[in-house]
Amino acid sequence: MLVDSHCHLDAPEFDHDRDAVVTRARQAGIAHQVVPATHAEAWPKLREVCAAAPGLHATYGLHPTFLSHHRPGHLDALADWVDRERPVAIGECGLDHFVAGLDADAQLHYFEGQLRLAHARDLPVIVHARRAVEETIGLLRRFDGLRGVVHSFSGSPEQAAQLWKIGFLIGLGGPLTYDRAKRLHRVVKDMPLEQLLLETDAPDQPDAEHRGQRNEPSRLTRIRDVVAQLRGIPPDEVAAQTSRNALALFRIAAD
Repeated sequence: MLVDSHCHLDAPEFDHDRDAVVTRARQAGIAHQVVPATHAEAWPKLREVCAAAPGLHATYGLHPTFLSHHRPGHLDALADWVDRERPVAIGECGLDHFVAGLDADAQLHYFEGQLRLAHARDLPVIVHARRAVEETIGLLRRFDGLRGVVHSFSGSPEQAAQLWKIGFLIGLGGPLTYDRAKRLHRVVKDMPLEQLLLETDAPDQPDAEHRGQRNEPSRLTRIRDVVAQLRGIPPDEVAAQTSRNALALFRIAAD
């Protein structure tokens, strides 16, 4: 069994063949997919997508690169959605200092609001931290007992260790499979396997063998295999442990 801990199955890129995408994922052994939100207008569609098949788990949040969609009242609306819909996590939320033109103060406002909500509701948080890993670690440290994952991790082995100490896992996907990703390779070799989640971030971030194409959850097996190669262990061991990690973090019942 595998768990895709981060895939945007509600994205319009899947509108014409979503059922087939889910079928291919199941055939590849992906029993569960965590589907993070991006902005409030998209929450109803995400709910419908996740209700359409077993093993699809919704999370709700306000993504930093969708800042133009967010409004002050959306944090209160998010609290209402979380209380009513009972998602497995809050997110995707965080900081992005790569995309030009995103207001840093506004990003921080929405991120801190979602961290407070996750802490109050005892839910994990799915964190986006692009060129903002150190700042993100500092913010997470302010919420004792908060748990979650920094998805598409791009930091150093030292930063991964800091996150592990405060109870955060890291998600790795397609970027890990490229030969040039030497720092990520060191992270995978050094980190406890108990800290790792596998993800595709589909339809984005395809692996090296699939570059330039739409990514999808069935490609998660390639991420598993690269982790196994880097660590010198069987792929089944990677699948088993990372699945346990995901099920425990998101409190999903094993099949």
